[in-house]
Amino acid sequence: MHPILKPALRRGWRDLNTVQFGVAPAHALVLGPVDTATGSFLNLLDGTRGLPHLREEGKRMGLPDDHVDTLVRRLSRAGLLDDATGGGPAADALRKRSGAMDRLRPDLASLSVVTPEPGDGMRKLAARRAMRVQVRGAGRVGAVLASVLAGAGVGQVDVRDGGLVEPWDVAPGGLPADTVGDRRDAAARRAVRRSAPDRPPRPGRPDEGEPGLSLVVIAPRDGLDAHAPDPVAAEPLVSSGTPHLYAGVIEGTGVVGPLVLPGATACAGCLSLERADRDPTWPRMLAQWRSGRARHVTACDLALSTTVAGLAAAHALAFLDGAAPASAGVRWEASVPGLDWHARPVLPHRTCPCGAGAVDKGEHPAGTREPHDTMAE
Repeated sequence: MHPILKPALRRGWRDLNTVQFGVAPAHALVLGPVDTATGSFLNLLDGTRGLPHLREEGKRMGLPDDHVDTLVRRLSRAGLLDDATGGGPAADALRKRSGAMDRLRPDLASLSVVTPEPGDGMRKLAARRAMRVQVRGAGRVGAVLASVLAGAGVGQVDVRDGGLVEPWDVAPGGLPADTVGDRRDAAARRAVRRSAPDRPPRPGRPDEGEPGLSLVVIAPRDGLDAHAPDPVAAEPLVSSGTPHLYAGVIEGTGVVGPLVLPGATACAGCLSLERADRDPTWPRMLAQWRSGRARHVTACDLALSTTVAGLAAAHALAFLDGAAPASAGVRWEASVPGLDWHARPVLPHRTCPCGAGAVDKGEHPAGTREPHDTMAE
């Protein structure tokens, strides 16, 4: 182990004996009491020294026996310490790809903040490289979202869509202007390759088959299909147990979620049944909206669509990294011009064939817990 104080957390002294790690309350921690010698020793925790070397440095500084090990354990328990050599074989392989690693250092720093165990941030970052995500939709939301996922280190990001790129599909970070007239899926895949910090990992041997999908993101160019997703279209994902996340823009409203964990959280069918329960005219209205597709360009504010793509990508990455994002069983909505995001729980419906509502688990949907301040001594 080569201990390193998590570099993403800025360090400052509250007084002569108390040091604060981090600025924002969500991840800031206060450590004390810290004597002058220990405070000086903290500067040596930069990832360049192993524990034997650190023990020798501690002796030269006059620190008591076992003080270094006690301090390292204390910092580790507090979630303030990382391991510059940790993460396992996949992490070691990623470190050797220096160009990719330099591109991903900001992502690694962010992961280190939210992973308490030393080396876990690097382990999660390396694990992204083996994941496969499919994005359905290559418009202003889908293409940008796919590029963000690839840029954040997801190894395989496959974009599915039909037709040719139109001028209104173009967006910064997504499809560039010179792709107008090209096939949407091919143009989006090129954008993904340009955004990736490295070449995607080589596929396995033919006898190993294609890796399964870690996640499907449904980001249709027609935002109605994200706001009111078709249960029939989602049925193969539900029946196969494939996690999927909805994202899109309908008129002037951005939608992120729900993240569907088949059998555990509400699906498109639950959403449709619940809406029909509240509004008996909903199925009739939805049928008209779906059948009477206008031949004009749909509203999709560029700033809003970019925001939706970024938020959906963040929720997707949180899920891929093993967290329970706040879109599991929840839909986030914001409308222009106010852009005030609201969380709207989507509960499993007791009659939906997905089975998520068959048993009352007595739990709140994942991600709906009350926020808390993690500032602690």
